[in-house]
Amino acid sequence: MATPERKTDIGPPKYDKFLPPVVKKNYGKWAYHEIPEPGVLLHVAESGDKLFSVRAASPRLLAISTIRQFADLADKYCEGYLRFTSRNNVEFLLTDESKIKPLKKELEDLGYPVGGTGNAISNIVHTQGWVHCHSSATDASGVVKSVMDEMYPHFANMDMPAKLRIAFACCLNMCGAVHCSDIAILGVHTRPPTIDHDELPKVCEIPTLVSSCPTGAIRPATVNDKPSVEIEDEQCMYCGNCYTVCPSVKINNAKTDGISIWVGGKVSNARHEPMFSKLAVPFLPNNPPRWPEVVDAVKNLVSVYAKNARKHERMGEWIERIGWPRFFKLADIPFTRYHIDDFTHAGETYKRSAQLKH
Repeated sequence: MATPERKTDIGPPKYDKFLPPVVKKNYGKWAYHEIPEPGVLLHVAESGDKLFSVRAASPRLLAISTIRQFADLADKYCEGYLRFTSRNNVEFLLTDESKIKPLKKELEDLGYPVGGTGNAISNIVHTQGWVHCHSSATDASGVVKSVMDEMYPHFANMDMPAKLRIAFACCLNMCGAVHCSDIAILGVHTRPPTIDHDELPKVCEIPTLVSSCPTGAIRPATVNDKPSVEIEDEQCMYCGNCYTVCPSVKINNAKTDGISIWVGGKVSNARHEPMFSKLAVPFLPNNPPRWPEVVDAVKNLVSVYAKNARKHERMGEWIERIGWPRFFKLADIPFTRYHIDDFTHAGETYKRSAQLKH
């Protein structure tokens, strides 16, 4: 029985309203897909119909002029149909194979490289950073731009052992997919918030502020004969949740905020179950506008992975095969106390066997 059309404007429109005709016609009846060239996907239906997706990189933050450029290209080459992927790539959906080459040329002339398919580095999914977020420990767009300027050859060519997903989040609340990406760049606060005791009782609700802390590090207190709060430094995990509800509890610190790098996460269920990323580099400084230390660290990890992993082996699968001690040695990353997980229940996941890979 067909789903009746909505009679109201509440909620999202019916899912198939914006599907290209070829997708609607062959919905649920696709036979296979392949990658004829970098940045181009071919989907073949049981009926023999073909759909080509041309994938190009786009900025995470789009100007109106950029959206208009994409819309004009979609009107010109693919009857107005395009889609955005979860990693901020834009895909143009074509049924006419002869239009692929001129579309690619126009995209590249406008500065939007085509690629990110198959065994390649796709566009970096990232958070808002200093452009918008009030609690970010670092910038997002600036770091991502600096990293991808170096990673571009791996976007345009399918020369990696397997797909390599890089993600960025500007604080550990991680709006980005840093927990499940092969390489994750994560902004970190390293000091408890500072408190403006004079301003706090004027702009903040103390019960709400106290309850906002997930570790119970914030307690009511009287300071200078005024109601305020105090923070138990040992219990603070620098999440910035308190700053979200009370701007008088300032988490941002230009001198001590920095960046960490994590590795080994993935969502895919192929060959190995999904994996969470784990800490590789505990701290790198914020050095805008090009963040050279972060760029060098990511380049090193990509290079080591590309040289040593087997075909179709994701970053986490490769590390698990060779063992973490061997990974740290190959990547020339010193192992420090910060790599030891001291979370209360961390012991439940520790390896208890004496059989370690080196």
